Amino acid sequence: MGLTAGLFVVTMAFVTATLSGVFGMAGGLVLMGALAAVLPVSAAFVTHGLLQLTANGWRAILHRKHVRWDIVGWYALASLVAGVAVSFLALVPSKPLLYLLLGLVPWLTWLPQRWINLDAAKPPQAFLSGLSVTGLNLSAGVAGPLLDIFFIRTALTRHAIVATKAATQVFAHLAKIVVYGAPLIGAGGKGLPPWWVFALAIPLSMAGTAVGGVILDRLSDVNFKRWTRWIVTGVGVTYLFQAAQLFLHA
Repeated sequence: MGLTAGLFVVTMAFVTATLSGVFGMAGGLVLMGALAAVLPVSAAFVTHGLLQLTANGWRAILHRKHVRWDIVGWYALASLVAGVAVSFLALVPSKPLLYLLLGLVPWLTWLPQRWINLDAAKPPQAFLSGLSVTGLNLSAGVAGPLLDIFFIRTALTRHAIVATKAATQVFAHLAKIVVYGAPLIGAGGKGLPPWWVFALAIPLSMAGTAVGGVILDRLSDVNFKRWTRWIVTGVGVTYLFQAAQLFLHA
């Protein structure tokens, strides 16, 4: 990886951590696409996992008083199950397929609420969220919009939603690091960014998370949900165009 690509990754780590700090999921979607543009798919998954693990973990710490730990516990158990299952498949998507999945995932936010009767506050559905979201995370690299479906009908405030989702995603990203990182470590870390990229990107992810928290305090619950949907949809449309171009030139 050259200097320009490395600085691009570092910059995106800060920008997307800030975005996730505000909306709880949009940053991960943007970061995955950015990493896939400059890294092999497996390396992009691992790098995304490491940076998002830092951002989500720090966000959960900053908002720890709002975390619903009962939801996190059931989610963590399901993440373990999903991680073990996917590790046996050893499936790495191509870049065109990855961008197609990234482009399709945001449309989950437009499912009519009358079709959705999910509530992460209920233990069986918290477990289901961990199973499905971690499974999609290991296939497409991100699954924020799917996770959001499990929080649409909860009575949680925007702070509780962001904090609890951040804590759950720690386990989803751990699964991604283990599943895709183990083969890369065996190959000597081929394709991963150099150490200095992580040395700069990790603290900047933490800083971006803190900045996002300040912005979150200024939003109302109504604007929070409205802006989240439109932002991830715009990103999804961009990825669908990218996927179409890659498939045409494959």
